[in-house]
Amino acid sequence: MAIKIETLRCFVTVAELGNISDAAERLGRTPSAISMTLKQFEEDLGAPLFESDRKNRLTALGRFTLGEARREVDRFTRCIDNITGFAQAKIGFVRVGSVPSVAAAVLPHLVQVFVADRPEVVIHVQDMASTTIQRNIEMDKLDLGIGSCPGDGPTIRSREVFSDDFGVVCHPDHPLAGETRIFDWAALEDYRLISNASSDQITAPAFRRLDDAAQLKVRNTASVLGMVRAGVGITVLPRLAVEGYGPDLRFLPIGTPKLQRKVSILSRAQTELPPIVKAFECAIVKGFADLNKGAWQTNSGASRPGQIR
Repeated sequence: MAIKIETLRCFVTVAELGNISDAAERLGRTPSAISMTLKQFEEDLGAPLFESDRKNRLTALGRFTLGEARREVDRFTRCIDNITGFAQAKIGFVRVGSVPSVAAAVLPHLVQVFVADRPEVVIHVQDMASTTIQRNIEMDKLDLGIGSCPGDGPTIRSREVFSDDFGVVCHPDHPLAGETRIFDWAALEDYRLISNASSDQITAPAFRRLDDAAQLKVRNTASVLGMVRAGVGITVLPRLAVEGYGPDLRFLPIGTPKLQRKVSILSRAQTELPPIVKAFECAIVKGFADLNKGAWQTNSGASRPGQIR
């Protein structure tokens, strides 16, 4: 005996509505087709499901079958909804690793827009250094990464989406605060430099000597800026890394031409991404494109000359 899910759905609809005509209208079928389906179902079972041809009273077998059929139809409906939702990027799980600056200043806006019509999507965001992001993607612990990467490799696929200036960050009362730009690394030699994770990306030999010699090394951006705000020293960070930390810091761009950090979306090479991950990747690309065009602001609000923007 092979009973189809549509047979169960037909029976449940007739049993709930109490007549064939209304059930046929709801199911988009003819009354004769509904009658034939129920007749075949009863023949397969070897016993009647209804007490009369009016279909308004169930037999004991009918009552039992209704409970079982409802559960099966509901389960099947949920199954189809889940498959469709997954295919249409309406449900799923996204694991994202991001450098702290993007996680704090950019991702809140992107996630808010993305989940507006996807209430069932689960997004797990972890902030970490770019090297850690790459390692976690290679180990399949992340679906996407947002960080700095030299380019595509055998295990990593990279797509550049954003760039921002590196600059010296100092207290407003610091001797460097009156400058508009730092043109020479030598200008930093007389001041305490606080090394941080982002400055590892700067390969200029003159800066590497300063950074390697730094006596204070702090990896967390918020902690670094707390040190700068307290007047402990200066540091070098991308502009985005200091977004939203208030007006009591000065940001001085470095070099001519500008010294910039490149931010990319990272994923595993030669791996097909699930639909929801593809959709979130597209949302990231669009979000950064809008940011580059000035279509929306990060958490720090409007830019201020000579200060963080």
